[in-house]
Formats: sequence, C-alpha cells, structure tokens
Amino acid sequence: MFENNDYIKKKAIIIAAILKLKNKEQIKNEMNELNYLAKTLGAKVLKIFVQNIKKKNPRTFIGKGKIEEIKQFIIRKKIKIVIFNENLSPSQFKNIEQLFKSKVVDRTKVILDIFSKRAKTSYAKTQIKLAQYKYSLSKLPKLWTHLEKQRGGIGFRGPGESEIETDRRNIRKSIKKLTKTIKLIDNQMETQRKHRKNIIRISLVGYTNVGKSTLMNVLSNANVYVENKLFSTVDTTVRKIKILNKRFLLSDTVGFITNLPHQLITSFKSTLYEIKESDLLIHLIDINKKSFIKDITCVENILLEICINKPNINVFNKIDICKNLNTKKYFLYKKYGNNILFVSARKKHNIELLNKTICYINKYYEPNVVFKVLK
Repeated sequence: MFENNDYIKKKAIIIAAILKLKNKEQIKNEMNELNYLAKTLGAKVLKIFVQNIKKKNPRTFIGKGKIEEIKQFIIRKKIKIVIFNENLSPSQFKNIEQLFKSKVVDRTKVILDIFSKRAKTSYAKTQIKLAQYKYSLSKLPKLWTHLEKQRGGIGFRGPGESEIETDRRNIRKSIKKLTKTIKLIDNQMETQRKHRKNIIRISLVGYTNVGKSTLMNVLSNANVYVENKLFSTVDTTVRKIKILNKRFLLSDTVGFITNLPHQLITSFKSTLYEIKESDLLIHLIDINKKSFIKDITCVENILLEICINKPNINVFNKIDICKNLNTKKYFLYKKYGNNILFVSARKKHNIELLNKTICYINKYYEPNVVFKVLK
C-alpha cells in the first residue's frame, strides 16, 4: 500500500475529466481542493490536466490523445505520483500505471491518507483503518498486478488469483474484527451519552478548515493549538461549556468535503452519531472562501444522506479578512432571512451575539421551531 510518507516532496500531477453532469466551475473548485489535499500530504503538484469527455474510457478513463500528452509530461518532468480526481476501477489503475510508469492514486485514497495522518485517538485510528480495508477490498485486483493470472484451463487458477483470494479473505477477517471493536467502543460511548442526556448538546458542523476548532476554543475558553490545515480535527472532541450561566455540551466534529468517500461515512457512524444526537447544530461557514455557497450545499447534502434534520444556525466565519463583506451580507440576508450570524472566531467578533442566540434558542427550544424564534 501507498504510505503517507510516500507523498512527501514527490513530484505529482492531477488529472480530471469534465463529464456531462459536471461543469467547468465545479471541476475548477474540485481541482483547487484536490491540489490543496495533495499539498497537505507533502506532494509537489506541478500541473493539472483537464479533459472534456462524453463518457469514461473503460481502459484508461480519459482519451488516448490526452494519455499520450500526459505520458510525455511525466517522462520530461520525472513525475512520481499521478492523482485522479475521479475514482478508478482496478483495471483502470493497472492500465494507467503500466502506461505512465508512475504511482497512481485517486481522490478517495488521498482523503483516506490525510485522515490516517490526522487521527490521534485509537478510536479514530480504528475507524480509518476500517475505511482503508474497505477501500483496499474494492481495489484488490490492482494490488496484485505484479502477479500474472495464468489460466491452465477450466477450473484452474494461476498463482496471482490464489494470492488475491487469500488477501481478500484476510482483509474481510480484518474488517470483521475492526467492526466488532468499533461496536464495543460505540456501546461504551452510548452509555456515556445516557449520563448526559439532561444537558443541551450542540455540535459544530461545516466544511473542512472553516474554523470549527477555533470557535470551539473561544466558546469553551480553552487554549488548544489549532492548525490551519485540512482535517485538523478527525477525532470528535466534546467539552462542557457555560454560556450566560447555562451549561451545554459542545462537540467539534470532522470537517466535510466534496465527494467524501463512502468508506469514511460508514466508518465514522459514531462520530456522525454525535451530530445526530445534538439538540442544535452550528453550521460554520468560511465567508471568505469563493465557493462558500457550494460548501453549504455540500454539508447540507451529507447531513441529508445520514438522515440528520436538526435545528441549526448558519454562522459565517472569518469576517475579519472577508472582502466585499457588506455585499455578501446583503446577498445572504436576502437568501436566508435573519436566521444567520456573522463572526470572526479568531478575533472574537460577535461571539457574544452568538452566545445570546444559543441561549435564546435553548430557552424556547422545540424541534422545527428554532428558525421562527430567530426571526
């Protein structure tokens, strides 16, 4: 398997395809994000290749002409890592690696590797390990491309196929074992949750790197170091906080991202359960980011996917560095009404207003009535 350290200082390129369901602006945002993800792991991205295609090439995903163009660039620049924005099939991995003579990874693998690098607790590490095994199982034939499948007739298998079956069996055993471990920890955490049912619970949700950990430090009066990096929080942190003499439990959860791998969504069910059991969600948004509206949609879609429909406050962060703030405010008030707040967690601007809003909602808390109260 490709380790996290294998990215460091390695020359890399990114490849994306514009399909019918995607537009150029969407691809551009995804490319910028994937570029940031690759750099987070230490890779040196030299170029991004994009091709318009009507349908995926079953052998190489992109067309022959683009493959040849990229191949020449790889040889000339001595590229070691090729990152695809889309998920590839095992056969596509095999074919592309043979053509490029470079390591090929897809978007899901990059995200899994970042999560692996960021995990601190044994629980988060176990969840990520489970996600990695599930990913490996789906790509298994690609992992054994060094063994040729020698067929000796009907009913016979070559050594490569035997190795694949053995590895598949071992991975399934590991998945079963890790699933049991996670279930045991989940039961322990459920017992802990029952002891704190009488306290109003708040979860911070949002796109990755929007400032959730910074806001949590401010609301809990903590002084914990916060990194300005993607997925700086993978482990869920829960703290008791007091706002205007009222007690709450505040959770800082893992950041969301476009095309969050399904393996991570299923493996992080307990982390997401913390959101599910909350009485109130604070959806933090980076107003300084150009694609912040798309980020809002991404978070809302993931919450819908995991069947979470909770009262929430849309809180727009980083107003201290935002250009054209008044123009954006006008647009957002028009779009969302008065059910929004503008803060700077770093500079502590409007934090008191956020505190009062949280307490006001708590005072009148009823499901599906929160927005009426805010108006």
